This record gives sequence, structure tokens and C-alpha cells, in this order.
Amino acid sequence: MADDKLPRAEPLPEIPAELLADGPKAQKPRKPRGKKAPPPKPVGALDIILAQLDDAKAEQIVTLTLDDKTAVADAMVVASGRSNRHVGAIADQLVQKLKEKGYRDLRIEGMPQCDWVLVDAGDVVVHIFRPEVRSFYNLEKLWSAHTPDDRLAM
Repeated sequence: MADDKLPRAEPLPEIPAELLADGPKAQKPRKPRGKKAPPPKPVGALDIILAQLDDAKAEQIVTLTLDDKTAVADAMVVASGRSNRHVGAIADQLVQKLKEKGYRDLRIEGMPQCDWVLVDAGDVVVHIFRPEVRSFYNLEKLWSAHTPDDRLAM
């Protein structure tokens, strides 16, 4: 008896087969062609490096600008670690942070001994020393602004 109260559904109209066969087809989205653009070079390498050295508890951090001295880099950072293990840890953390920020062409020297580790990030070169080795090489004096320019010998 409850079925008598419900409205009856009418059957749907039939669609001719010709209309179904000639209907528009969905196209796959096209992938862009051509060479991939190189990823943009991250900016602020010096800021990233200084912040990471500070986070890693590096000591006696000195930044030297190399604008008029050489074309190798724009800046040099010299820092110290307390021991071989600390120097290695600072270098590892610095390399990891730079890779996270998009720097891929890093060159690292001196990791097995960790007396003096050099990290070349392109525009910035980072030297991380043990204190005794740093005082022996004294890079700050070598690259400071007060050193005389090379002169032509006659």
C-alpha cells in the first residue's frame, strides 16, 4: 500500500548511437616542450653561511671582501672550531644547509683530517680551522685590506 503513494519514475529517453559516437573527446594536457631552464641561483650565500656558522657555534668568524683582490670569489669567511670533530661538524652542517638552499656545485677539501676544511660555494669561500692551524696560516693578515698590492719588479 505504501507503493501506491510514491510517484512513478518515467524511463529516460534513449540517445541515438550516432550522437554518442561523434561526440567531442577529451584531450590529454600537453607537456611543455623545450629545454628546462636552469634553476635560479639562490641569493644571499654569505648571509646563509654566516647564520649557519653562528648556529654551529663556530668561533672567531671573520668576513673578508675580495672585490679588488681576486676574481676567485667575492668574499672569504674564516672561522674556527674547538677540535677536529667540531671543525668537521661545522663543515657538514654548512654543506647540508647550502644544499637545502639550492647550492649544488660545492667543493669541499680537508674533511678526512678536519684540521682545516675549505668549502667553496662559488661566490663565497669558507675556511674552517682548528685554532692552532688558523694562527699558523694567518689568512686574515694575508688577505686583509692593509696588505700592499703586488708590484712589478724592475
